[in-house]
Amino acid sequence: MMSNRDRWRVYKQVSVVFLLAVVALTVVQKGSVNVRTPFALERQTRIATFQGSGAAEEDKSISRPPMKSFWKTGWHKQQPKAQFTTQENRITEESGLSTWDVTSSNCSANLNLSSQQWFNDLEDNFKQFMLYRHCRFFPMLLNHPEKCSGEIHLLMVIKSVATQHDRRDVIRKTWGKEQEVNGKRVKTLFLLGTPSSEAERANHQKLVEYEDYIYGDILQWDFLDSFFNLTLKETHFLKWFHTYCSGVRYVFKGDDDVFVSVENILEFLESSSHVKNLLVGDVIFQAKPIRRKDNKYYIPNALYNKTLYPPYAGGGGFLMDGTLARRLHWAADTLELYPIDDVFLGMCLEVLQVTPIKHNAFKTFGLVKNKNSKMNREPCFYKSMIVVHKLLPSDLLRMWHLVNSDLVCSHKVELL
Repeated sequence: MMSNRDRWRVYKQVSVVFLLAVVALTVVQKGSVNVRTPFALERQTRIATFQGSGAAEEDKSISRPPMKSFWKTGWHKQQPKAQFTTQENRITEESGLSTWDVTSSNCSANLNLSSQQWFNDLEDNFKQFMLYRHCRFFPMLLNHPEKCSGEIHLLMVIKSVATQHDRRDVIRKTWGKEQEVNGKRVKTLFLLGTPSSEAERANHQKLVEYEDYIYGDILQWDFLDSFFNLTLKETHFLKWFHTYCSGVRYVFKGDDDVFVSVENILEFLESSSHVKNLLVGDVIFQAKPIRRKDNKYYIPNALYNKTLYPPYAGGGGFLMDGTLARRLHWAADTLELYPIDDVFLGMCLEVLQVTPIKHNAFKTFGLVKNKNSKMNREPCFYKSMIVVHKLLPSDLLRMWHLVNSDLVCSHKVELL
């Protein structure tokens, strides 16, 4: 028989061993957590409340090998094999995704094209585009589904790139500031791919992640930011919006070098609430494909052999109904990608048999085309506009303060 003293000694030893085990387990857990950056952890916590287990994908953005491809980083070789082709990514209008479902990519060049003469006659940048045209969707590096929680009257969506922090900063301080106007909630998001040069990748990706930690307003996907990839930015946003934003009434989509009047947008939307399939902007009708090779928007006949483009809104800034935006995701998935993003969106509208509306308050080429005209610097004209394109951050900040000061104009231009 064990004495009471012996029993006490055994209990004491067992308790010490148990306490040491608990301490060791706690240290191990803390060690596994601390390898991540603090701001990535906080971001993941925010996302987890909306996305459940899907939030675990967030921290793939923290440490990644250098990128090697026009379309995609080299790290996909380490991922589980997954094919993303045009056929496999067709999503019908009725599908109900609840989270971003692309977590890896194994997209290789379509080398079958190299045996075709028309392909060999293309310029190198178009060859690159065609080789990877079938690569439609990529993983997300930064995601904020909580931006679409509840009822949102207006979602402001701005295309940007990693290096243009100064533009995003000015937008947050001016027209992109999140607010509530007469009970109508206005939210802001920036759309990014990954930096397109090695020098930028060395530093700017970490800066983007820290910027997102501070503001929580960046959506970023794992494809390279380039001119031709602006169409990928369009399709990725439409898929994201279709997935997360059932409660958004209207969307403004534009560039990061525009002046925008949210007050005028809300006034316009109030008067247009009866319009179905609304998409309004600086609409271009009967535009011809540009065939001059020295032009930024040059398109060879092999990519588009029709005489005219369908009507499309200039990508500098336009407004659309949220219901239409969700339908555009379906339409986009029925078309081959096209290297000019605003024309591609016009093609999607054509599939839906929707004609965009032209409005004179959208100026995506400046107030007047003559860049030296004093009208382009006249705040009384800006006061009556919805969008004016092509402003440097310093000019945007100055114009914003002028328009929102005690500005006295002889008369307001009736455009709304």
